[in-house]
Amino acid sequence: MTLVIDQLRADGTPDADAIDAFCSQSFPIIEGPHATFAWRGHADAVYLRHFIYGLPSEMPFTHIADTDFWFCVVEVPARSRIEYKLNVVRGDHREWLRDPLNPKRAHDPFGANSVIYGDGYERPNWCEHDPEVRPGTLSEHRILQTPFGEPRHITIYKPARFVETGRYPLLVVHDGGDFLKYAAMKTVLDNLIHRDEILPLIVCFTHPGDRLVEYPDNEDHISYIADVLLPKLEAKLPVYGTPATRCLMGASFGGVAALSVAWRRPGVFGRLLLQSGSFAFSDIGDHTRGPAFDPVVKFMNALRADPGRPSDRVYLSCGMYETLIYENRSIVPLLQSTGMDLRYRWAPDGHNWENWRDRLREGLSWLFPGHLWMTYE
Repeated sequence: MTLVIDQLRADGTPDADAIDAFCSQSFPIIEGPHATFAWRGHADAVYLRHFIYGLPSEMPFTHIADTDFWFCVVEVPARSRIEYKLNVVRGDHREWLRDPLNPKRAHDPFGANSVIYGDGYERPNWCEHDPEVRPGTLSEHRILQTPFGEPRHITIYKPARFVETGRYPLLVVHDGGDFLKYAAMKTVLDNLIHRDEILPLIVCFTHPGDRLVEYPDNEDHISYIADVLLPKLEAKLPVYGTPATRCLMGASFGGVAALSVAWRRPGVFGRLLLQSGSFAFSDIGDHTRGPAFDPVVKFMNALRADPGRPSDRVYLSCGMYETLIYENRSIVPLLQSTGMDLRYRWAPDGHNWENWRDRLREGLSWLFPGHLWMTYE
């Protein structure tokens, strides 16, 4: 990259035409383990605001004097996927922007970030629409009587070639609307079922009220899932109705919710899929994650003191760039000590929906392997 920057100057003088030509390509530029970010425009300072725990949260761009061109070179490990924004400073004004030179976007409930793919990362083809795949169906329903004192909305997925006389495993997904919108989960299910990588599943996507209140070991939520929702689903849908064919799934606070339901109602859900769980705990003194985590820490401290056996088989994943990587790694030996069959995976990614999307194939195929895996593994 240094040679390229040198080429932007002709005889020591900034060359606007060379900068125009250089900026016509897509950024960031990946060169082996390094990525070059660029910004063009008036600014007093420009920073790369990334979401990688362990590195300085803002990394400064270098300005080429007498031009409007700024650049920043960052080491990006192979197969990484990193979301970021640019922090552009003009006087006292700071503005967070998506990278105008990078067309790649990653969306979440708060908007969108720019995203960079490290050398070797590929967006999974099984999360892309395949016109050859026969799709499953989604239908909307309401649970009128709940422990919350108000109705709850659920979305039911039935696989392609669904038959009422059949029998299916049941997957219950916390934050179901977000998994459908931001993790392409219907497309993923359609593709993996079509490819025989997972068994045909019936999936209940739940939609929470205030998730920060309902999810961390909340008795109303536990009762809603285990005592209200599950019996209604099994009464209305052709599911097997055994622990080994029931799975609870969640990411972030949803992972806490799934684990707490399984811990409070042991023997009900024989499968768990936990992604980047917000498993904060304290060995001594107070935690530092803010008041929303108070009930999480209370729950996790209780679980660590007496883990029991919440489930039989657990798939656990976390991004290595997350602040929660320590807690997720720490819970692995604890869960293994209960005798549960556990598979743990970390990924060079952060706390985001596309990280969770990218882990769905391995997690679902390990918990509910289709005939392809049962034949060849």
